[in-house]
Amino acid sequence: MNRVVHPIEQESFRRLRARLDTSRFPPLTRAVVERVVHSSADLEYATDLVMDEAELERAHAALHAGAPVVADVEMVAAGITRRETVCRLRDARPGPGLTRSAHAVRLAYEEVGPGAVWVIGCAPTALEELLTLDASPALVIGLPVGFVGAAESKAALRESGLPAVSNVSEKGGSAVAAAALNALLYHPLSTEETL
Repeated sequence: MNRVVHPIEQESFRRLRARLDTSRFPPLTRAVVERVVHSSADLEYATDLVMDEAELERAHAALHAGAPVVADVEMVAAGITRRETVCRLRDARPGPGLTRSAHAVRLAYEEVGPGAVWVIGCAPTALEELLTLDASPALVIGLPVGFVGAAESKAALRESGLPAVSNVSEKGGSAVAAAALNALLYHPLSTEETL
């Protein structure tokens, strides 16, 4: 199914590309950078995001082959427009040393097992919990936001060696995490140009 791109979105990407040269990026990296910048109107993401094109290619293939997608919160899930997601936050309960978000990650892992694409845009504790599991993810989009633990959890993700999209700073959030995943979902399997 081809996605219909609204003229406002087309104009937004035209203006984005007029202000930010993304031509130096390989195709999937470019798609993620542009979609995240588009969702945030924050050009700094072009230098703040950290990802590897080969990992994105493998994740792209996994997504298009039907890999499950897990979101840490419902706002992330709501922003993912072309795929059903698993989000277990409503079922989660905090416990001693375990936040509700961390428990939701455990519940989601029990449901989907290894090989999923994890999209974390809110809670650093969700990302921290994921790193303790043997999840063997196809990709972790780790873009939690905040002044407590966000930058540290993203640094831990990069140090883990798991295939990932992250960023260096404290910024992030549900919209940018969903945008990064949407970039991979929207990008065709062929090399034709997309928005």
